[in-house]
This record gives sequence, C-alpha cells and structure tokens, in this order.
Amino acid sequence: MTTHHPRLTGPAGSPDPAEDPALAPEPATETDPPPEAPTASEAPEDSPPTSPRWTRPALTALLLASAVLFLWDLGASGYANQFYSAAAQAGSASWKALFFGSSDAANSITVDKPPAALWPMALSVRLFGLSSWSILVPEALMGVATVGVLYAAVRRRFGVGAGLFAGALLALTPVAALMFRFNNPDALLCLLMVCAVYGVLRALEDARTKWLVLAGVCFGLAFLTKTLQAWLILPPLVVVYAVCAPTPLRRRIGQLLLGGLAMVVSGGWWVAIVELWPAGSRPYIGGSQSNSFLELTFGYNGLGRISGNEAGSVGGGRPGGGGGGGGGSWGDTGITRLFTSDMGGQISWLLPAAFLLLVAGLVVLRRAGRTDAGRAAFLVWGGALLITFATFSFMSGIFHQYYNVALAPYIAALVAMGATLLWRRRDRTAAALVLAGTVAVTAAWAYVLLARSPHWLPWLRWSVVAVGAVAALGLLLSVRLSRRTGRRTGQRLAVVAAGLGVAAGLGGPVAYAANTVGTPHTGSIVTAGPKVEGAGGRHGGMIIIGGPGPGGKAGRGGPPPGQGQGPAQAPGQGPGHSRGQGQGQGQQGNHPATPGPGERGGRHNALGGLLNGQQVSAKAKAALRQNAADYTWAAAAIGSQNAASYQLATQLPVMPIGGFNGSDPSPTLEQFKEYVRQGKIHYFVGGGTGGGFFGAKGAEKSTSSDITSWVEKNFKKATVGSTTLYDLTRPVS
Repeated sequence: MTTHHPRLTGPAGSPDPAEDPALAPEPATETDPPPEAPTASEAPEDSPPTSPRWTRPALTALLLASAVLFLWDLGASGYANQFYSAAAQAGSASWKALFFGSSDAANSITVDKPPAALWPMALSVRLFGLSSWSILVPEALMGVATVGVLYAAVRRRFGVGAGLFAGALLALTPVAALMFRFNNPDALLCLLMVCAVYGVLRALEDARTKWLVLAGVCFGLAFLTKTLQAWLILPPLVVVYAVCAPTPLRRRIGQLLLGGLAMVVSGGWWVAIVELWPAGSRPYIGGSQSNSFLELTFGYNGLGRISGNEAGSVGGGRPGGGGGGGGGSWGDTGITRLFTSDMGGQISWLLPAAFLLLVAGLVVLRRAGRTDAGRAAFLVWGGALLITFATFSFMSGIFHQYYNVALAPYIAALVAMGATLLWRRRDRTAAALVLAGTVAVTAAWAYVLLARSPHWLPWLRWSVVAVGAVAALGLLLSVRLSRRTGRRTGQRLAVVAAGLGVAAGLGGPVAYAANTVGTPHTGSIVTAGPKVEGAGGRHGGMIIIGGPGPGGKAGRGGPPPGQGQGPAQAPGQGPGHSRGQGQGQGQQGNHPATPGPGERGGRHNALGGLLNGQQVSAKAKAALRQNAADYTWAAAAIGSQNAASYQLATQLPVMPIGGFNGSDPSPTLEQFKEYVRQGKIHYFVGGGTGGGFFGAKGAEKSTSSDITSWVEKNFKKATVGSTTLYDLTRPVS
C-alpha cells in the first residue's frame, strides 16, 4: 500500500486534512514498504501549481532585507572579537594555522574552539586582505542563508506565508541581529543547526536516507564549530524520527545509524588528525590543561559548561562555580533565567508565544496519524526549543547572553507554524481565543522588557500594550461578527486585528534590533539592545570588577581595534567611545578603569585585557615591526586578547601566553626560556591579564605569572608610547 502525505496547508482554498478527517492520510503500519516520492501535484514545495506567483519576489525581498540588516554599517565594529579576528589573520598567512585554528601564524596555540568557524573568515582574509569587512561579511552571509533555510523548512508544510513570517522573525530577533554581524562561532553554528533540522524534516516526509545523512553531516560540521553544543538537540530529533518516520521500524533504526555514522565521520576526521599528530609539531590545544582536544571537548567546552567545573576558565574550574541554581559567577540559574534583565531583551520577546503555540499546534493535530509530517514538525522544532531552553536555564558553567541565538530559529519556526495553523481556524472560538491570548501575553511581556529601559523610547511600551489590546479584542470580535453579520465582515476585522497583533509583537524586537544594528560591538562578550536596568556589572551573568567598556560596545569614528594611531588606551575607551555610551547592557556599574598595556592592575581588575583588546599606538606598532623577519614571534603577551591587538596591528605573529584566559600551561616557563635563548621572540608586552583571572584551577600562581615574573626580573623595560615592552634580546646583565 502506498501512503500519500498531503500538505497540512495548501494554497488558498485547498482542503486541510486536519479540518476534514476524511481527508487525513491513512497511518502507515510497521509492515508498509517505503513510500513513493510525491508526484508533482502532491509535492509540498517548488511546484508551480501550488506556489503563488508572489512567492519568488517575496522570498527575494526577505533575503535582501535580511542582507541589508546584517550588512548595514558593518565596518563600524572594527575587528569585533579580536580573539577570532587574529586567528583568521593567522589562518590567512599560514595553511597550518588555518587547519588547526591557531591564534598566531607561528602556531604556538589554538583558539579554545575547533576551527570550522574560522575557516570562512580566514579564506575571506586570504582573498580580500585583512579588514573588518573581510572578517564580518561571511558572518552576515551566514545569517542570510539561515533565514533562507528556515523559510524553506517552514514553508514545506505550512505554506509560503508561514515560511516568510518565520524568516522575518528570525532576522528581527535582537540576538540574531547581533550575532550575524559578529565573528563568534555562533553564526555558523546556528546555520548548521537549521540545516540539520531541515534535513530531518525532509526525511520525515518520505523516509529518504539521504536527508538523514545530510543532517548527520551538518551535525558533524557543527561539532567542529562549537563541540558538544552542536549535539544538544540530537535526542529529540532522533526520538521523533524513530517514532514518526513513514517506514518500518527496522529501516528507521538503520537510517538513524547511517546518519550517526555521517555525523561521526564529518566531525571526527579533524579530531582524529589532531589527536594523532605529534604534539611537538602542532600548536597547543587552547582551553585544555593537557594539550588534548578530547579534554577540551568534554571538559572546558563540554560537561564543564553544565556542571560549572571548568578547569582553566575565568572562574578557575571550581565545582559549582556557576551558581547551580543558587547564584554564582555566571548568575542565577533556574526556569526564569532567560527572562531576567541580562537575558530577556536578547531572546525572550516571543518565547511565551512559542510555548503557547507549540501546545496549541500539538492539540490541534492530536488526532493526526503517526506519520503526519505537520505534527512531526511541531515535535522537532518544539523538542529543539525545549531541550535548549532547559539546558541554558540550568547550566552552571560559562554562559553568555549571546548564546541565546541558538534559540532564535526554533522560536521563529514555532510562532510562524502555530500562528498559521490557528489563523486557518480563526472562525472557531477556541482558535480565536488562543490567538488573542497569545497576542495579549506577547504585548504584556514586551511592556515588561521595554520598561527595563525606562529612558529609552518610553512611548514604545505603552504603544505596544495599547495596540496589543486592540488586536486581541479585534480577534475575538471577528468571530462574533462572522456569525452575526456575515463571514466577509468578520474576516476583514480579523485581518486588521492580525496586522495589529504582529505590530504589537514585533514592536519591541524591531526597536531592539535597530538599536543593535546602529551600535558598534567589540570584545568577547556583547549584548543586543539598549542599556537595561538590573544588568549592570555582569558579563554573560558573571559578576565582575573592573570590566571592559560598556556592554562590550565601542564608539564610532575610531579605527578598528588594534589599528589605532594614538596612545594605548583602556579597552572600550578608544576614539569616539562616547557615542557608544548608554547603549549596552551591563554598563551601569561604576567600574574602575581597566589598566592598559604597561600598567599593572590587580588580578580582579584585569578583565579588560581578558575580554577586550588594546589600542596599539603607532610607536608600539613600529617597534614590533622592526627587524621582525629575524624572529618567529614579533612579541609575546599574556592572554589572547592582548596578543590579538598587536597581531592585528602589525599582521605579525604574536604569541598569546596562556591562551584566552592566560591560564593554559602554554608555553611552560622552560619552553619560554628556550624560545628566548634561541632568539625566537623579540618583545614581551607588559601588563595584560597577569596569568588569568584566578589562574589555572583557581590557583594564585600560573605559568603566565611565572613567565611575567621571570621577564620583569631579567630583561630591560622600555615605555613605547603608553606600552611597556621588554626587549628579550637585551638582558639586564
């Protein structure tokens, strides 16, 4: 028996199987053979008879608008996160550095992530030269691609309108507008996750193995982007396919095993090479304490993020250091975490609506057959949302606001799918009640979020509430009008009310996204939107003293970080910084100034060098370039951000001692002494993070601090501009 799978929603006027049980597809049985591919008239996508004429122009407009949003004034952020920009520069100069993801072209140490996210940036720099645009444009294009893939995934089962709505919601999510304009790994991770979900949804339609294999490849590449976070949504997707795929159980299991094999191969080849490569001829694995990528995967970047026990991290690898529900270095955990002042404005605007519409969609489709692809879509997107939400809410380790971009496509898909499903049932009282309630809840929550910035567009929160109330009332009245005065009158009111509801729901996110696009962002920790009350003194939930510039945001008008021609300045205080004031979350605290290069700050107010780079003066730049060809490294500096500033300014290898946190045992003191004896390092940059925030594993001493003490005792110091340099070719005696 051949099982057909009609569309859940078709073109205007087409019957809906969920409305008429007689049209519902017959459930497949365990003994059914694999279904045939849909015919042209049944195919849920790209079939001219089922696609409105405006489909292609509308999709083109969506993608162009997304491109404008993500590319607008992109160069204002300079090198954004210099940690990754320096690695991209290194990869453009050395193929070996490109392969390993090294921080410098001389391959002393890698970044604390696998290298896949660096590859597009490094290749772009190799092709177009080092600039803000060559680094950030690939991220923006990933954002446009993510919007397009999400559109395609939602459109297949819920129509063109739903696909366009989902894509627009994703693009306008504040944290997405931030991260698709920034060079952290999250942009590529988000794209690959959406591609993986698309592959699973395609496989759920007709049980074609190739789509599961494609999904497995996406998961493998995502692992090479951000390790175990990429596999967070695997459990719900595997369960949904194992239960709902339209093919016998034995074949489902075999297909899942093939998909798993594709995932292991696509993600494991690089890991195998790195682990088998002789440690002495490759860079140290940054972020690990034993020069092992497997340790990095399951420790600092893996289970340590859940438990809070992250050896070598800013928190010193203290068990439970992240809070564990009671608060700590990374803020309070719990079910309300993503709704707090630190997180709410980044992602939670439509989160209540996504939960409500997920439940509503599953209730509407509760009588569908086991293989119903529409219900499976709700289960896939809903499962991905719930497991990610739960993990982010309760993880005790390092957690930053921008991580929430992972939730953006799941929220956008569920809101678009659920709203479309209920809209097609709007003549029913229950559907109208849920739609009206969703609009009201969304508008009320937007008011709460906007009230956290009381001096920023104060009129907006009242407008959102008023428009939302009118929209909710209009949706309810439209049902009564349809029954009393005729369907046409009620439908007109419903359309107007729906438009007002969309305006109320998107008013806050659009304003936040516009503010984000209009504000430059630099440093390791960045946030979307305006200044928020109650978020001061925190970075990603971590309470700090003496942090970097406001909100991780820089002002306009200055050169890219690392290219300044003035004296070295504290991070976040570069030229034009004043125009960035009052814009970023986490900036209300009266933090003491962060010491610049050449100043010795205490270990508790050294996060400026840890989280942000430095402005490099023309004199310091010239000094490092002098006779640089005679040395493997033009300089060495404590911490990757400090080293990155000088590397980007000179485009010469600068050794980041201790990696990102300054706490990795690379190089050891003996190794550093040997490099100096061999004349491989010209200068040591004074100041910096002084061996990390707490040092490795919370110790007061670290390899970085040992090296700093040895250099200060044995080599001559000179002040070049405002930078302290130790000439390692000129010992004191």
